Amino acid sequence: MPATPAPAPRAEPDGPAGERAVLAALADRCVQCGLCLPHCPTYRLDRSEAESPRGRIAYVKAVAEGRLEPGALGDRHLDHCLGCRRCEAVCPAGVSYGDLLTGARAVQARRRRRPWRERLVLALMARPRWLVGLASLYRWLGPVWPRAWRPAGLPPPPGQRAGGRQPNPGFPAPAPGAVAGAPPAAPADDDRPALFVGCVAGPWEAPARAALVRLCAAAGMALDTPAGQGCCGTAARHAGDPAGADRLDIANRRAFAGRTRVLCLASGCQDALARSLGPDTRVEDAVAALEARADRLRFRNAGARRVALHVPCSQRNVLRTDGSLRRLLARVPGLDLVELPDTGCCGAAGLHQLSEPTRAAALRQALLESLAGSGAGELLSANIGCRLHLAGGTTIPVRHPVEFLAEHLA
Repeated sequence: MPATPAPAPRAEPDGPAGERAVLAALADRCVQCGLCLPHCPTYRLDRSEAESPRGRIAYVKAVAEGRLEPGALGDRHLDHCLGCRRCEAVCPAGVSYGDLLTGARAVQARRRRRPWRERLVLALMARPRWLVGLASLYRWLGPVWPRAWRPAGLPPPPGQRAGGRQPNPGFPAPAPGAVAGAPPAAPADDDRPALFVGCVAGPWEAPARAALVRLCAAAGMALDTPAGQGCCGTAARHAGDPAGADRLDIANRRAFAGRTRVLCLASGCQDALARSLGPDTRVEDAVAALEARADRLRFRNAGARRVALHVPCSQRNVLRTDGSLRRLLARVPGLDLVELPDTGCCGAAGLHQLSEPTRAAALRQALLESLAGSGAGELLSANIGCRLHLAGGTTIPVRHPVEFLAEHLA
């Protein structure tokens, strides 16, 4: 069953000099071949070497070795990086670009504060109760909140306003059978994987979690949801706040202590969660875990229903569980599945959709055009950030694949 491999521990550099040495060593693995350029969404967007992995690596290396003073222009190009790791997936030299990016941004953050909006969002992500409270208010105001005023086009959390009947745009209320009000009775076996909830996914992914509970029960698995868990720390680490990310790691290690299996719905969280929980805990893509037990699942006919599929960068390049997702969806008879072409990152990229809304919208546009021309009535995507960003640009409903699958359980 596909799972995130146990990564090597992060290096702990001995002060600034050691940190620069680590960055220089990571950058030195790049052979400047340029094979990554056509795979980089920001290079495709700007056609600038400075907006390519090769250009960013050269900048980080020159700064780390003291040959170049860091400046606003170089920082700007570093800010634009999406962290999609498409370059890492095709690199013949095995450059650990993800580690290079987070290390460079940690150095960058010590001499330049992130914008206040990013700091506010990171603070909310680290405080689930605050986030849930604001999300509840946003959900209540959703039906009367003008679409043009939404922050970065962010749709309200799924649900209905008190007394209301209409689902929120972009996030339909799933069929009653797809969302159980309470976990079903425990199945025959005693294998109880834990479920990772996350931060933004807490209020925005409740229908997907309920759908997963139902699917797991049908596949012979019962789920636990440990208390005390929180954000995976990806956004904090990408924003150059390793100390904040480490605090979130510690909280999750406490919450999942003693657990040997953890299922994750959001493809963008799984790698960071696996790093924080360590090699003794197997962190699995929930879709891949279901596909491994697919022989226990029976689905009713979809009636030639046309559905579009978006494969997030994290699922395609890091987890590589997109094959499991396709095979699982293929088990639904009568489903007319249209996979959107790989036009590059959708532009969500964690906080990028909030800090760079114009660039994020430009990166999203090709996907939205493909979706509009597909004739599909809804869009499926396995990452919460991608779903929120895509839903902010279309009126076509956007859901997690497990919601569609649970809706069609026989």
